Amino acid sequence: MRLDPANYSPEHFLWDFDDGIGRITLNRPERKNPLTFDSYAELRDFLRDLCYVPDVKVLIFSGAGENFCSGGDVHEIIGPLVDMDMPELLDFTRMTGDLVKAMRDCPQPIIAAIDGICVGAGAIIAMSSDLRISTPRSKTAFLFNRVGLAGCDMGACAILPRIIGQGRASELLYFGRSMSAEEGERWGFFNALVEPEDLAQTADDWARRIRTGPTFANAMTKNQLNTEWDMSLHTAIEAEAQAQAICMQTQDFERAYRAFVAKEKPVFEGN
Repeated sequence: MRLDPANYSPEHFLWDFDDGIGRITLNRPERKNPLTFDSYAELRDFLRDLCYVPDVKVLIFSGAGENFCSGGDVHEIIGPLVDMDMPELLDFTRMTGDLVKAMRDCPQPIIAAIDGICVGAGAIIAMSSDLRISTPRSKTAFLFNRVGLAGCDMGACAILPRIIGQGRASELLYFGRSMSAEEGERWGFFNALVEPEDLAQTADDWARRIRTGPTFANAMTKNQLNTEWDMSLHTAIEAEAQAQAICMQTQDFERAYRAFVAKEKPVFEGN
């Protein structure tokens, strides 16, 4: 049975849906919104289900209070991991990676609205989103090596260099230091910096711009951004030729043409 976004009630995060825009909010502000085994799994499953929910055009991912996400809960995740055997640990690391896969595989563009602490798995969620808006007071850290782990967690070594470059990604992953908001914008990790009081409205404004765009074509763009990582230039150009030809069969393409002829703004319907 297909997920009903208007009546979905998650157990481990907040969900709001209105006019094509879905809002996921991590809601443990007293602990800076850490993740647990259960919240990882519920987010993964929910995002997988969204592949089949065309009513949701775009997602906003944020944290309650003045922080985005402090990563895995020290007491509810980190502590238990110390006592697990290898098969159990691999089950966990594969599950966390599956959350990133679900974020990248869902056709809806994801906007991360980032304030305050954004570290560990929180930084990964921000990294895995399509667009990132931050406040000047945000602190982002891929701090895995500070707890004795490798920086290659949840796709960080694959995705982060593509956003900010190999050298800067290496610096963050080897040192585990915080990236300031100003650095993040300068390096291309953040698309924009806004004041904390403007963050939610800016994310909503961006989401509405996407929601009123050609939904099918936006999903195709996200798909090609994902799949072209492993392609040669010739293969990528052919893949884009096929993708664009498919988009040219949509009614939204015809709507845009007729609106142009009539000197009107096109109204896209996602088909």
